[in-house]
This record gives sequence, structure tokens and C-alpha cells, in this order.
Amino acid sequence: MRPLTDTCPKPLLKVRGRPLIVWHILNLVRAGITEIVINHAHLGQMIEDALGDGSQYGARIAYSAEATALETAGGIANALHLLGEEPFLALSGDIYCPYFDFEQVKDVLEDEDLWGNPLPPEKRDACWLYLTPNPWHNPKGDFALTMYSLANTGSPMWNFSNIGVYRPEMFAAIVPGQHAGLGKLIRQYAERGLVGGEIYEGEWVNVGTVEQLDQLNAPLAKRP
Repeated sequence: MRPLTDTCPKPLLKVRGRPLIVWHILNLVRAGITEIVINHAHLGQMIEDALGDGSQYGARIAYSAEATALETAGGIANALHLLGEEPFLALSGDIYCPYFDFEQVKDVLEDEDLWGNPLPPEKRDACWLYLTPNPWHNPKGDFALTMYSLANTGSPMWNFSNIGVYRPEMFAAIVPGQHAGLGKLIRQYAERGLVGGEIYEGEWVNVGTVEQLDQLNAPLAKRP
């Protein structure tokens, strides 16, 4: 996204007059999710200055600043003290999915079986991922979806949208401040059959190039 991101963090790049991250905040608040934690590194103070405490959107925003980007799992682990002990939603601030209904994330991780019996911790899904059809930049996809769980292999393969619900204990072994990727961690749990998920086929774009941003901002009649 350079040169744009030399002076502006990606989540503040605008699509149709609104920063990418503000699309998320407004949709979260619409679904009743108002407690928000934002982790940031590159030009992060600009994000804090733009969003403030979140009150202008009807939210309460806390920030987890990183001196250097810790990757996704590392960033979550570094912010666990702000996230509490219940499952939480995590999503990338630089994706565009204006019609995603965040109401649906609230009850995806079950603590009981179909008969209402408590599930032991080792039987509970550790996370729930939303998958999309494979975009041009990830044609092979990330995960297969079986009748019972996500799998690391299979057919068809689907793209991970960078929208997911997680139990905090997934990240307990990561030392705050440690760099850690999310993909490897998810795959470890998927091998044990402890990752659930579903397909989302609404508008979704991982904004990674200036050309993509220009296409999203083009008049509707000219968008591909």
C-alpha cells in the first residue's frame, strides 16, 4: 500500500469516504458490541488521535500499542489483559466487509453439547472462523470445512477472512511482547478438531494494493 501507508496507517485509509476501521466500529456497535480493543504499531498514534475513546461512535475503545508489530497472535497475547476471560471477536482493521452482521458471532462457541450437558474444556472449540471464497491473492485457500470442524486439508479449500472468535486460553502460552503468527496456532487446534467455522459470501476485500483501494472508491458503475 505504499506510498499511502508511509503517512497513513492502513486501517485509516478511506473507502467511500469512511476509514476502513470505522466501517468495522459502526457495524460492531450496530450489533451491540461496544467494548473494543485496538492493537497498533506503525503510525499507531494516528489511529488513537482519529478514533479517541470511541464515544463518537457509541463505543468504548482501549488501545494496545506495540513498539514493533507482534503479528496477529502476538498482538492478541499482548492485549489479553484488556480482553477479559470470555471468548472475544478479533478481526483485521484493513479488510472491507461493510455488510457483515456481527450479531452472528455472539453464540458460535458452545460450552454445552446438543443435550445441554457441559462440554469439558478439551472438547470445546477453541475458535470459530469465517471463511470466504478464495480471492486472487490466495487462490489455494487456507482451510477445508467438514461436517464437524475446520480441517487443514481437504476439498474445497476456503480463504480465512481474518474474522474469528477465540477463547483467550488459546494465547496463554504466548509471552506478552513475543512475536507469534496466528495461522500456525489455528492449525494446531484444527489438527485436534477444535476449530469451527462457516462460510461468508458477502462483500469482502482484503485491501492490499492501491489498485484495490481505487476500485473500491470508484463509482459503482465502474467497479469490477
